[in-house]
Parts: sequence; structure tokens; C-alpha cells
Amino acid sequence: MKSEISSTLTQRQIDQLPVIVVDHPQVRAAVTLQGAHLLHWQPQGEPPVLWLSDNMPFAEGVAIRGGVPICFPWFGPFAEPNHGFARLLPLEFTAHREDANGVELTFTLRDTPETLASWPHAFTLTARYKLGKTCTIELEAQGDYSITSALHTYFKIGDIDHIRVSGLGDTFIDKVNQGKLTTQGGDLTFSARTDRIYTHPEAVSSIVDPTLKRTIDVHHTHHSDAVAWNPAAEVSKTIADMPDDGYKTFVCVETARVTQPFVATPAAPARLTTVISVKR
Repeated sequence: MKSEISSTLTQRQIDQLPVIVVDHPQVRAAVTLQGAHLLHWQPQGEPPVLWLSDNMPFAEGVAIRGGVPICFPWFGPFAEPNHGFARLLPLEFTAHREDANGVELTFTLRDTPETLASWPHAFTLTARYKLGKTCTIELEAQGDYSITSALHTYFKIGDIDHIRVSGLGDTFIDKVNQGKLTTQGGDLTFSARTDRIYTHPEAVSSIVDPTLKRTIDVHHTHHSDAVAWNPAAEVSKTIADMPDDGYKTFVCVETARVTQPFVATPAAPARLTTVISVKR
């Protein structure tokens, strides 16, 4: 089923999930209403920038493996479900705008009796996407609370063995090693399972990919941390919605508020923003 919204936007269905599809001269993209989850972003002339698992069901209430999951109102296993409930709930498609450079899409989630039962706070969460040659994702959280959050971005790469990531900073919480605070020198490379919260990242983290001959820059704003994750072979085989060798072709570099939760007040919303760009 396909419903036209504008000259560049349509709403379609992937299994159980409605999806907003962007087909613009400058960019192709797709966002599910469930979770306002960005599945695909592909600037003109580039291969896809985001990784998406190819053995995952698109089912109501089931988390999507890949793209950009929105972690709200908590990050990680703080409570059930993991990474919060926002990515499992339908958001309202509330606004769109387009011009020669691309499109802007806005999605909104508000508290319900269901959310209040698991997290007793009134809220309005707005997810804004500016999609063109670059990809901007902004979360705006209105209400009165303190939360952790992340834009849990899966980037498509050529080969994890050849990837390096710069701009993460030197200090990180090592979740593979009992949460110990650790330091590193130089860029991050991936020789084993990696799950790290970098507590003093630079404003831009860069994924250098010699296989695909490109660098992906991840610009962090309103953040306190950057998260880097790759499960490696052993853990990848235990993840039901990921191919056994799926770890080889993605890396997560996430704009996050974990060690310094952000605070929304009635007078000022909390924000978290990432801008993704590609260079060769």
C-alpha cells in the first residue's frame, strides 16, 4: 500500500509498520512511525550510510535492529524495555517541509496511560529530521524530569577489522570490563567486543573506512558522551535479529547523554542533536 503525501514523500507499509519514504533529488530516506526510527539515509551519489539487519521482523512493538533507534526516556538496561519505550511506540507524523536541498520531517510522542504506568512523567518528545546531503537528527524533550538518552546510530562500513574512529576522547567507561573507567591513546580500532561510553568526546567523531573509501563525521551537540559499540563474532551469534556475521559491516557511534543526564524543565526543553556527513 502506498499513499502520496507530496511530490517527494509517500507513506508505505513494511510488514506491520507504516513508513515515511523520501525520494528526493538530493536524498533517499525512510522513517518508520514506530519509534520515529530512521531506517535509511542515502545522499545522492553515495552508498547507504546506515546499516540495517536483513533478518529482522518489522512488527508492532518489536525493536528494530539498525538505522537510528531513539533511546528515551532511558539508555541501556535501566528498566524494561531496554533503551526505553519510545522506540516501540507509534509517533505522530506532525509536520514536513521540503525544498531544493532536501526535506524536514517532524514526529511527536506524548505520554499515555501506558507510558505513565512505567515512567510517571508527563512529556512531549519531538524528533526532527533534516535530510539532504547531511542528516540532522534533533530530539526535543518537554516536561519536568531528568533522563538519559542516545541516538543509537548503526553505520554501514566495509569491514570492522579495518575501521578506526577518531574524536572520541581518551577516557571511557568500559562496559565489557565491569564498567571500569579506562583511558586510551589514539583512535579506536576493533579487535574484540567493544562497548564503551566515552565521557569527554570531541565535538566531531570520525569513522574512517578505507574499504568503502569514505569518512563519516558524527557531529555531537547537547551531548555529554559518545558511545561506541560493536558486538564482535561471539556476541553477534547470540543476537536473534542479527546475522552471525552482521558485526563485520556496522559500527555504532552514538551521540548520548548518559553520565550527565539531561534535564527538561517547564521553562526549557532538553535537546540532543547529531549531524551526520560523509566525505571522501
